[in-house]
Amino acid sequence: MEPLEKNPIRTNEPSHVRKRLRQTTPILAVFFLLAGLVFSNISSHSEGVDLNFQPTKRGIWAENNAPEIPVKLDLAGEGVPLETYGVRDQLDRELIVNTYRHSSSLLYFKRAARWFPIIEPILAEAGLPDDFKYLAIIESGLSQVVSPAGAAGFWQFMKSTAPAYGLKINGQMDERYHVEKATRAACEYLLEAKEEFGSWALAAASYNMGRAGLKKALVAQGVGEYWELHLNDETARYVFRMLAIKAIFDDPEAYGFFIQPEALYAPYETRLISVKQSIPDLATFALEQGTHLKALKTLNPWLRSNRLTIATGDSVAMKLPIQ
Repeated sequence: MEPLEKNPIRTNEPSHVRKRLRQTTPILAVFFLLAGLVFSNISSHSEGVDLNFQPTKRGIWAENNAPEIPVKLDLAGEGVPLETYGVRDQLDRELIVNTYRHSSSLLYFKRAARWFPIIEPILAEAGLPDDFKYLAIIESGLSQVVSPAGAAGFWQFMKSTAPAYGLKINGQMDERYHVEKATRAACEYLLEAKEEFGSWALAAASYNMGRAGLKKALVAQGVGEYWELHLNDETARYVFRMLAIKAIFDDPEAYGFFIQPEALYAPYETRLISVKQSIPDLATFALEQGTHLKALKTLNPWLRSNRLTIATGDSVAMKLPIQ
């Protein structure tokens, strides 16, 4: 019997190649069979399925649209000159950054629901525009943080600067973490800056780089407005970050934020007591007041020790949970 003719395509291939092809062929056959079944299944169910589906902002797929720049924008009632060189681009950058920093921006909304009701009346009482509540966001994210340089609290006061604005700092307390007192101190600083520079935008910029540094830059460059200044990257972005946060808060859904009211942080319900005697142990004191140390420190983050010394004749106001 004559041997079967060899496949002319394979005659010159090494034996190990032919062996590998024999091993691979069944796998490829199974792959194409499964692919055909999947395609057939998609085709048979294509009716009723929108293959051109475009998810909305509420869908599980986020649209990476460029955020819109407001046609008109102001900071504390002062118009923002969007036509001035570089202004539109700088604002656009901060809108993009804060629109797509989802975790941070969502936390801003949640925390603002708790803290803006405390900050807003203090700003109004001091005669400061309401827009400056957004400065607390860009400073700290409404969180009791400490910067690498040592600035602390919502308003990021330096340890050396705080006493000049009535904030007490010692081993047992640090009023930079006292939201109400630190807000009043920030108001005092900003009002002084506004009086010196004549502009809320420049007052805001000085909060970041200091009044002396800002004055030096204005004189050196021969300009009189923040929008015309060439500054270090941090201060150059500072006021634009504030504007971007304001724009997003003014119209959250336009920037893709759909936040249910129940997802926001509710303000703490507290009662205020006046403490006139030293407290040797705050944990014991908290238990005696019907609460615990964690709640006491949460409501009074300015307490920096586990005890509190009060001089004779002095008193300290302290927040406690409502029973």
